[in-house]
Amino acid sequence: MTAPSAPEGQHSTPDYTSTGTGLAAVPAPAAAPQDVALEAQQAVQPGIVSPARRSNAGLVVAAVIGFIVLALVLLFVLAYLFVGLGPAGVVIGGIMALVPLTIVFWGIRWIDRWEPEPRGALVFAFLWGAGVSVLIALIVDAEIQNVIAGAGLGEFGAEFFGAAIQAPIVEEVGKGLGVLLLFFAVRRHFDGPVDGIVYSAWVAGGFAFTENILYFGSELASGGAASTVEVFFIRGIMSPFAHVMFTAFIGAAIGFAAQRPGWFRGIVAFVIGLIPAVLLHAFWNGVLFFVSDFYGYYLLVQVPMFLVAVWLVTLLRRQERRVTYERLTEYAQVGWFHADEVAMLSSPGGRRAAMGWARANGAGPLMKAFIRDATRLAYARHRIVGDRDSIGAQAHEAELLHRVAASRHALRGAVPAPAA
Repeated sequence: MTAPSAPEGQHSTPDYTSTGTGLAAVPAPAAAPQDVALEAQQAVQPGIVSPARRSNAGLVVAAVIGFIVLALVLLFVLAYLFVGLGPAGVVIGGIMALVPLTIVFWGIRWIDRWEPEPRGALVFAFLWGAGVSVLIALIVDAEIQNVIAGAGLGEFGAEFFGAAIQAPIVEEVGKGLGVLLLFFAVRRHFDGPVDGIVYSAWVAGGFAFTENILYFGSELASGGAASTVEVFFIRGIMSPFAHVMFTAFIGAAIGFAAQRPGWFRGIVAFVIGLIPAVLLHAFWNGVLFFVSDFYGYYLLVQVPMFLVAVWLVTLLRRQERRVTYERLTEYAQVGWFHADEVAMLSSPGGRRAAMGWARANGAGPLMKAFIRDATRLAYARHRIVGDRDSIGAQAHEAELLHRVAASRHALRGAVPAPAA
């Protein structure tokens, strides 16, 4: 199968020995061994072998403890919901909440297709949002309600304060802390704004899932079926990505900070991203107190806002493809890849065609793993170029180069060579 040409606008070969960011010049990758370079002279559809994973007992223990704590917090929150809503309210509300969660899941999957994040980190993000963020909001809400009761704000003032001031600040801080924690815990897989948006979307999706159970169950208990259907339509169908859009500002800001060395940048970025997240959340909630035509407001304001968010994410995903092309070209220049393989790996169409070819030859899972590792190799190189080797970029690069070299060799035994 002939690989596609390079992505549009990438016909020339730049000088890859300088970062272009004002940092010191970075040496080119090490030349490929002779046997690897010889195999790379012919473009083939690569497969992959799965090397043994390196053990990191300390990280594993920390991850296990973290997941146990998150699970306990989530159980506590579920117990709170069962007490407040009853078993029927939680079960029915949970089933209804699965609909917007599924919509969000497929949206995040579209964003995360190019360089998928580790599943463990995504599960952690979801559990943080569904459990810890909700618990923070509940605790703060209980304390603030006592203050509001004694302040004499009146019914309207209390409701407006809770929706437009308290909720945006408390909820975005709670969700954003989960993204910041992931920045420290999985720094090697936190390469840019798209990664930050993915992690923040999973946190926000988890928070919205639990919150929707509370809203749907409460409305079912107090308002009846008709009002419950309306609330479900507004929250579950019309605006399932609301919380995702708010917290995405925090994730994107931390993602931009992750492109430079240093841990303190992440904290500063958290604060910077928190400001627009809170303001958008406050606007989203607060304006509903003053508009009489919700559906007209939705069409004129919220729909364009969502479309702008999709457009921005699309631009960021194009940046991911550009980074993949540029960094893998560096390896092709020293014998690790054929130029046609680089073009295939940095093109959505090329990846789809390669996966189709691989499935037809019984090597679909091998090709999927190869594409994943080659993309991670490009970002390992990107971290080295960005002077972020303190997070183990060179060790990761060496491991991935071994996998990529083995994959080309493995394909020759997995798939019969075409006839001359």
